[in-house]
Amino acid sequence: MVKKLIGCAIVLLVAGTQLLNAQVSTSAVPFLLIAPNSRASGMGEGGVALADDASALYWNPAGLAFQEGSEISISHANWLPAFNLSDLFIDYLVYRRQMPELDGTLAASITYLNLGTFNRTEFDPTVLETFKAYEFAITAGYSTKLSDVLGLGINGRFIYSRLSPFGTAEEQGKGVASDFSFDIGMLYKPKTLEIPFTGLDIGEHFTAGFNLSNLGPQMSYIDRAQADPLPTNLRLGIGYKVLSSQYNNLVAILEVNKLLVHNRGDGTSDPFYKAIFSSWTDKSLAEELREFTTSVGFEYWYGFPKWIGLRGGYFYEDPQYGNRKFLTFGAGIRYDIYGFDFSYISTFEAQHPLGETLRFTLLISWGGFTQATEATPTN
Repeated sequence: MVKKLIGCAIVLLVAGTQLLNAQVSTSAVPFLLIAPNSRASGMGEGGVALADDASALYWNPAGLAFQEGSEISISHANWLPAFNLSDLFIDYLVYRRQMPELDGTLAASITYLNLGTFNRTEFDPTVLETFKAYEFAITAGYSTKLSDVLGLGINGRFIYSRLSPFGTAEEQGKGVASDFSFDIGMLYKPKTLEIPFTGLDIGEHFTAGFNLSNLGPQMSYIDRAQADPLPTNLRLGIGYKVLSSQYNNLVAILEVNKLLVHNRGDGTSDPFYKAIFSSWTDKSLAEELREFTTSVGFEYWYGFPKWIGLRGGYFYEDPQYGNRKFLTFGAGIRYDIYGFDFSYISTFEAQHPLGETLRFTLLISWGGFTQATEATPTN
């Protein structure tokens, strides 16, 4: 018999996930753009210029080059809480280790988005079978210093999406697909940087980051002719240490993002190696700039070494390109080699799908150097 169009719930969930960026309505696996960890999420969902913990693998793999020792962390969030679905959640596990013998740092992560359990029916409410929908990505990365002030990082990623174990109506395929992608990032942390005509040296305070992520072939579930591009994304950002003392440290960040996807208007899209360029030319310069999202955030740490942290931020997206605007808040504690972070999203609209999103992160970091002395091993 002709299968009934199943997955209305899936469509709603995926559509909600695509609120991450209105521009990804024709891109596959938008879950790759979900901020995975609590710390960066609490700072306006930005981290390309900070990138000083294991989650740098996501925000900017080049930041791993400046880290010592090892770290493992796990993050969890109930995704789109306004839908009140307990089985809609995202988890992120990441591990990094400094490898002096390789002149760099290796890291790996897994991101898992659980979309829930669904029933398949035909022409009446009788349940024929149940199935689970989910997506995950496994990432491995390497980072090294090109110089004392410049880091380079690259990632490779395997992506798996299982929206349905069968097609709809007369379709013979399955709602299952896999793909691969890679990232490249750079981080600049100058020792000295003098502002012209001022004599002010902001070296040791200023950082600048760049990350080009999700570069890879288009992804298809059933019909290759209807393949969608991956959400190739450009991140640019700067960070500045506003306050740096023995007991008090404050850093501020500014980050912009642009999706590098070019839809031709005929149901097809440019491959990623063309879209990197063509996505800048399909509109006027003013319109292209409006496609950028902006994140502003700060993080304050108290203690010697750092003990308790407070975070805040703001995320902005142009009304014509998604209209996401929200405040973020967060906090963290560190004790010996252990840490805990959480973040909270406060939207300006009532019943917004992202409103009241909570993220939690647990981490263990060992074998590095204390932030206070940079000379004594923490373990």
